[in-house]
Parts: sequence; C-alpha cells; structure tokens
Amino acid sequence: MDKNEITPKHRDKIEALDNLSLGISIIVAILLGVALGMGLKSWTGYSWTLWLGIFWGISAAILNIYKAYKKAKKGLDKLKDDPKYKYMAQNGYYDKDDDE
Repeated sequence: MDKNEITPKHRDKIEALDNLSLGISIIVAILLGVALGMGLKSWTGYSWTLWLGIFWGISAAILNIYKAYKKAKKGLDKLKDDPKYKYMAQNGYYDKDDDE
C-alpha cells in the first residue's frame, strides 16, 4: 500500500454490505424486468412483451451475479500473493485438531 493512498475508515463494513446486497439486487432486477414487461404489454397490447421484460430482468440478475463473482475472484487473487497462504499452498495445510 502506498503511503499517499488513503483508505476509508469503514471500508470493510461497506464491502460486507455490498456483498449482502447481491441477493437484493437479483430480486430487484427481476421485479423491474417484470414491471417493464407488464408496462410494455399494456402499452403495446402484445403478450410476448411481458416475456421480453422478464428476460431482461433475469439477464440483469445474471449480470449482477457475474460482476460479484469477478469482484470476489479479484480479492482472492490478491490473497495468493500473501506469504502465509503461499507457504500453505506449497507445503500443504496440517491441522492437529483434524480427525482425518
């Protein structure tokens, strides 16, 4: 970390809340897609536009999941350079309390 770089005081809490919001964002994306589809159906009169809106909502939910996955993978990739985890990966992990 650079000395000039300032990290927010509550950064860990904000990241945790961001991870918790994934489930909510999935539901909201699908509900917005359904609402958009219902609006298009009432506006145009075609019933297939409802399914178009549902498809857009599900697509947005999948995109949210993909973005969360990429963000989590980026965080885990930083850990592989940590000396503690590098040693464990090279030499294996032995737990004395493990029954196996």
